[in-house]
Order: sequence, then structure tokens, then C-alpha cells
Amino acid sequence: MSPLGRLERIPALRTIWADEARDFTPWLARAENLAVLSEALGLGPDGLEIEATEVTLPGGGYHADILCRDTGSPESDRVLIENQFGKSDHDHLGKLLTYASGLQARTVVLIGEGIRPEHRAALDWLNSITSEDHHFFACELELWRIGDSLPAPRFNLVVEPNDWARGVNAKGKELEIGALSDTRQLQLAFWEGFEAHLGKVQQRIRPVRAVAQNWIVHGLGKSGCNLNAVVGFKGNWLRAEVYLTGPNATAHFQQLAAQRSAIEAEFGQPLTWDDTAAKDRRISASRSFTDVTDQATWPAQHQWLADTLGALHRTFHARVKALQSQNQRPELP
Repeated sequence: MSPLGRLERIPALRTIWADEARDFTPWLARAENLAVLSEALGLGPDGLEIEATEVTLPGGGYHADILCRDTGSPESDRVLIENQFGKSDHDHLGKLLTYASGLQARTVVLIGEGIRPEHRAALDWLNSITSEDHHFFACELELWRIGDSLPAPRFNLVVEPNDWARGVNAKGKELEIGALSDTRQLQLAFWEGFEAHLGKVQQRIRPVRAVAQNWIVHGLGKSGCNLNAVVGFKGNWLRAEVYLTGPNATAHFQQLAAQRSAIEAEFGQPLTWDDTAAKDRRISASRSFTDVTDQATWPAQHQWLADTLGALHRTFHARVKALQSQNQRPELP
């Protein structure tokens, strides 16, 4: 029998990072390390994209540790990360909320060697009373090694939003007051079925909460670059697309269009390259169905959308990550 190593916990983060601001924050801001945190938060390996570190808030005097984008959210919402060596304290929790307000961050993450029970309770309470578009997380960071191996970080999630409960309550309230028309209820049911199916068959695309509209958005690893699924109930068609938005949409579209032959060869069929809109751009594949409102055929429709989104992800993911933006560091408010 082969000998086994023994896990050893490194007692203090300062053993590896002497200073939180000068050493730990730059380490965490690297893409490969944000990917580890992103997985712990349930955002997937590409969920977090760095925007800036040591961000000065409007008015000056305060500096947020790390500002990211959640590339899996429809608007690439801002994610604020506040780091702290040792146990959490009131000062850092207060700063976290102040920074989130000033930077309009919808997701906040508190990281420390220990999160005090009263701070867990405060963040749990915020998750319970805020809308489902806002998320509060807390992680305890540990370092481990086996023998003389390199230290390995482990983020232990101790606070997370209860999206399922909040989604059920919000949906129930909408239905109670008759907020959803027949059309919107049909849209919601279609995407609920699709997201449930997607979660079973696609490992690289993170399922999102169903919405009562004719499209749904998934991230593609970079701000302003999304995977959209669209249903046309009146025209009886489905569309899967790479959707480019924001100030870099045209530049990103042109960079991808320069690779059109290679992209379509890898995807396996021609794509529609649409640059006719005033700002946004899309690269898509479509398919017609006899009746997209027929729920008996939804499994086949959902399968086509999942397969096509998966093929788009496989073809575009690395290319999108490599896109060059006109402004690599977006202007902060």
C-alpha cells in the first residue's frame, strides 16, 4: 500500500502573505485565484472578472479591496470583495456595506480567517430582506499543505443567499396580485423548464433564475459578452446567440468577425453575424418549430437550445476571454 500524506493546516494567513493590502489582495485579484473563489461561491470558474483593486470611492478617503464583474448575470453586475486577516469585525462589515452602496455592487463578499456569529447573522438577515438581485456572501479562508507541498487555499462558504426561498416568495406574490399575464406565465414556464434541463446536460453553462420574458441570459466569461437564448412565440422560432453589449461591443464583434471562417468551421455550420443595431451586436443560430407554445414539444426545443448554447460556448469561450477592449479598466463612478 502506498504511503499517504497528512493534511496540515497553516495557522495564520500572515505566514504566507505578510500584508493584506500589499500581498493578499493582489494575489486574490489574479484570474486563476478568483476562479477558485468563484467556484466556492457557486458562480462557476468564469463567474468573476476583475475590474479594479484598491478602488477609491467617490469623495475619496475610502478604498475597496477588489471590484469584479459577475459575468454570469444579465448586466455583468458588480461584485465587491472585502478582505480581512483575523476574525471579522464591525469596522470591515460597515466598510463593506458602505463600499457596496458607493459602487452600486449587487453582490458583496466578506473574506476573513474567521467570520463572527453576529456578522453571519447580519449578512443572513440582509439576504432575507433584500431583493433577489442582491447577494451577500461570507467566506472563511484556510491554508493547507501536505508535507512539504505548496500551500493550498480553501474558501469555506459560511453565508450565502437563499435564492430559492426568495424566488418562490417573489413568484408567489406576483401570481397572487395577478402581475403575470398569460403570455408572461407562458414565458416563465418555458424558461423554468429550460433552466432545469440545462442544469442536467451542460456542465460549463451556469443555470440562472427563470424570468417572464422572451429571452434569458447566461455569462460567457467577460463583461458585455453573454450567451442568450431567445424564443419567438409568435414566429415559432428559437435562437441561441453570442450577444455583445456595452462600449466595446463593436470592437469585440470586429475581432470575432476576423476569425469568422475558423469559428464557423469549429461550430459546424454558418452563423448569422448581425451588426445592424445601433450599439449591440449578435452572432447567432436559429431554428423554426411548428408550434413553440406546444408544451409537449418543449423537451425537444429545450434540447436544441441547450445543445446549441453548448456549441457556442465551446467555440467562443476562449476567444471571448482573449478579446481586447478599448478600455481595459472601465471608468468608476
